[in-house]
Amino acid sequence: MSVSKELKRITTHSLQEMKAGGEMIAMLTAYDYSTALILDDAGIDVLLVGDSASNVMAGHETTLPITLDQMIYHASSVVRAAKRALVVVDMPFGSYQGDSLEALHSAIRIMKESGGHAVKLEGGTEVRESVERIISAGIPVMGHLGLTPQSIYKFGTYTVRAKEEAEANKLLEDARSLQEAGCFAIVLEKIPAKLAAKVTAMLDIPVIGIGAGPEVDGQVLVVNDMLGITNGFKPRFLRQYLNLFETIGGAVGEYIKDVKGKDFPGEREQY
Repeated sequence: MSVSKELKRITTHSLQEMKAGGEMIAMLTAYDYSTALILDDAGIDVLLVGDSASNVMAGHETTLPITLDQMIYHASSVVRAAKRALVVVDMPFGSYQGDSLEALHSAIRIMKESGGHAVKLEGGTEVRESVERIISAGIPVMGHLGLTPQSIYKFGTYTVRAKEEAEANKLLEDARSLQEAGCFAIVLEKIPAKLAAKVTAMLDIPVIGIGAGPEVDGQVLVVNDMLGITNGFKPRFLRQYLNLFETIGGAVGEYIKDVKGKDFPGEREQY
């Protein structure tokens, strides 16, 4: 039997056991109570309250505008729904970079006010001090390397990262550094599959991929992309399991038609 099926609640230790047992970790983003309830009931291992809420929930072009207060609001909603899944909360841009004490205060606010189980932040050796300070307070930290969307203006593009040897070597160094600092897991985003496999074999902690090939310890997708709620966004790494944009649009069209034609409400739908 799989490790995850035997557990009433997934913890950071559970993920370590899953890696050791060769069981893949399934992770999706969630931003609201109703969606998180469905995902948790379906058996998802990890719910990531991603700063991608800035894009899919608020309509911003990047993840940068979302605030700490807004992340805590979304995380609180998800936590209330999660009876089994581990809930990891993204630390938003500006809440941890360059100041480890501010990073600690931000992480404490997330944990106290949302009830989340862990935080995630982007970057390698440059954020190690913040990672260590947060972990010293007893807060689990998930790392994030490769394409780091909060640094989009530095990169200037959402293209695949670490294709060149120098950047690949830096990523390997960063991954080691984050493990040494105490991270319980790392997300690798949009990097060559061979490099992701190398990182996964090198580290003792679980590695979750998004656009990082199959040779990792788990996969994560943005739930709105996977369910086809986000219209027209189909990067190579995405497998779309439904097209809810069309399905919901069709249902709304039927509702409009019934209202305009005075077919709704009918006899069964009135008192």
